Amino acid sequence: MAMEPKSWGRYPRVSGQKAHPVTWTSEPLPVPPEGGSLLPHGLGRSYGDSCLNAGGSLLTTERLDHFLGFDPATGVLRCESGVTLDGILRLVTNQGWFLPATPGTKFVTVGGAIANDVHGKNHVRVGTFGRHLRRFELVRSDGSRRVCSPEENRDWFEATIGGLGLTGLITWAELQLRRVSNPYMHQETIAFSNLEGFLKLTRESTRDFEYTVAWVDSLARGRHLGRGLFHRANHAPPQFTARQPSPPRLSGLAVPFDFPGLALNRVSVTAFNALHYRMRNQGLMHYEPYFFPLDSVHHWNRIYGSQGFVQFQCVVPPNDAGVAALKEILDRSAHSGMPSFLTVLKTYGDVPSPGWMSFPKAGYSLALDFANRGERTYQLVDELDRLTREAGGRVYPAKDSRMSPESFAAYYPERERFAQYVDPAFSSSFWRRVRGAG
Repeated sequence: MAMEPKSWGRYPRVSGQKAHPVTWTSEPLPVPPEGGSLLPHGLGRSYGDSCLNAGGSLLTTERLDHFLGFDPATGVLRCESGVTLDGILRLVTNQGWFLPATPGTKFVTVGGAIANDVHGKNHVRVGTFGRHLRRFELVRSDGSRRVCSPEENRDWFEATIGGLGLTGLITWAELQLRRVSNPYMHQETIAFSNLEGFLKLTRESTRDFEYTVAWVDSLARGRHLGRGLFHRANHAPPQFTARQPSPPRLSGLAVPFDFPGLALNRVSVTAFNALHYRMRNQGLMHYEPYFFPLDSVHHWNRIYGSQGFVQFQCVVPPNDAGVAALKEILDRSAHSGMPSFLTVLKTYGDVPSPGWMSFPKAGYSLALDFANRGERTYQLVDELDRLTREAGGRVYPAKDSRMSPESFAAYYPERERFAQYVDPAFSSSFWRRVRGAG
């Protein structure tokens, strides 16, 4: 009996899904004769239920994993939608090219990266993944096919970027990569003592550093609220190639089983945070540990136990109300008795995405991971959702499992325009939830 597909957070659990592999880009969609809704499914790295379809079918794209063309002179890459970001980086990095925007895991398909319009630590400068798309093909359940680009079928192009896989199946895509001199990063880490320290470092670093991100001690309170480590980096210039460190070996480290439910408690997280806050490093490092530190430990989501975890990621405006909301969210989290094991703070710029439903907008993004403790956790996340809404921010659908229909309506004003482009045969557990349909 096949295992039920899960999201990365493993909450919520849904049942009754059937997997239908898509094998060739030219074949019709494998629509099941018994009917029911469809949803494209890559590697299932979305945290909540945007990649799940309770009682429906998942069109799995792992067999759409072929490269269709790469021009090393221009950096234009064409590939099927099931190709992973890891596969792209392995192909192009040693040829002097790199992804223009990448999330914190390389185990994401190109189709998933488009559907969630992923972003990276350099959003201030380059915007989202969708901004670097040249075109893609979209197949609908009625058998129609559209090549979508900023010039051709532009409305479908803009609806599909960040469209959560609901406008149809992306079969292939064409990307514009960016030049790099080598596979290495030159980075440094600076400690800051509170949220004001983070804001000061952000202002100081934007001009000279492409990549910035901060780890935050989620249990710090009072005058240390928001303390953490600020990481800033650039791609290494050509002169560093001659004394480059060795690339990391592929890690065989894996979490073999679900940790006990109470392994991540206030004592263990406090100890980890205290140790991590003392860590400092700078210098040259390979791109893999810089961009994808968690990917070196397979199945790391098992540390949260068999009930999974809930990630809350919001972005709030870069004004006094946004900063006040960040402080309130951090304070509520620190006093909740449910420590966030991993807390990440980033800055977004005002580079617009072509996607109508894209998550990032100018401001500060905060992500917190909570082990799933049932109703206590849900109430906390619902409260953080309310604080975000009242501050004029929004929550990231790719990470969400709790957003209310009221919040969705407030966060995404283009939702009704977008709904006109949703394939009538496509749906997801997330889409039904935020539309108030179950």
